[in-house]
Amino acid sequence: MKLNVSEGDAVKKGQVLFVIDQVPYKAALETAVANVKVAEASLATAELTYKSTQKLYAQKVVSDFNLQTSENSYLTAKAQLAQAEAQEVNARNDLSYTEVKSPSNGMVGMLPYRVGTLVSPSMPQPLTTVSDNSDMYVYFSMTENQFLSLARQYGTIEKALQEMPAIRLQLNDGTAYEESGKIESISGVIDKETGTVGVRAVFPNPKRLLHSGASGSVLIPSTYTDCIIIPQGATVQLQDKLIVYKVVDGKAVSTLIKVAPVNDGKEYIVLEGLKAGDEIISDGAGMVREGTQVK
Repeated sequence: MKLNVSEGDAVKKGQVLFVIDQVPYKAALETAVANVKVAEASLATAELTYKSTQKLYAQKVVSDFNLQTSENSYLTAKAQLAQAEAQEVNARNDLSYTEVKSPSNGMVGMLPYRVGTLVSPSMPQPLTTVSDNSDMYVYFSMTENQFLSLARQYGTIEKALQEMPAIRLQLNDGTAYEESGKIESISGVIDKETGTVGVRAVFPNPKRLLHSGASGSVLIPSTYTDCIIIPQGATVQLQDKLIVYKVVDGKAVSTLIKVAPVNDGKEYIVLEGLKAGDEIISDGAGMVREGTQVK
């Protein structure tokens, strides 16, 4: 009978979205209220009769049968009142269901039905879908090696979830989402087909920029302490290996190094191959040859 929202509207929990025809339910409620009043009157009459019979029984005017019969009538009237009150509650509930309210804060999805549509429990589609997007869950996968590295770095996955730094989200258009998120849970089961574990993170969504079904890239920061950092221009890549040229006795000596799997595009974190105090050629390493004299 009434449509109070449009697609994409922001709604609050309890807000009325649709109104279904209320006439038959209002009539049923009025009937239930009238039945309660009738039951109340019947109970009052039965109570008076019972109390009167009790007095007459005390004076031995009526028999035990009469007393028991009036008591049964009184108890029956009480039960009938309770039944009528329950029917009234049901009728009120049925009437309340004619106002379809939002179950949560969120955004209204598509509206496949319009005013005048006949609705019933057998409808193939819901009236709409409300997405609670004040906070958005982001689901992604982590490789088995990343999973093991995380567990080793923090000791346990539970500790990792507590101590991991905030993560960032790169949206589908390549821009960075301004709000930071937090990893809430990591699946304990590795998918045999993909070799990955499922991860769930939560991001605040105050500006409603994130929507259900959207995609992007999750950026997880890695922290290294007491490490050696060198410019990427100081390295030469040979297939899957990286070398730098150390200056030893005034000559360039190639040295194989191992770097961290993540970088900022400008520098490498060296895990093996260099130590504090080593001199290296920091720029233009690709033009240097083994044994080149360095001044």
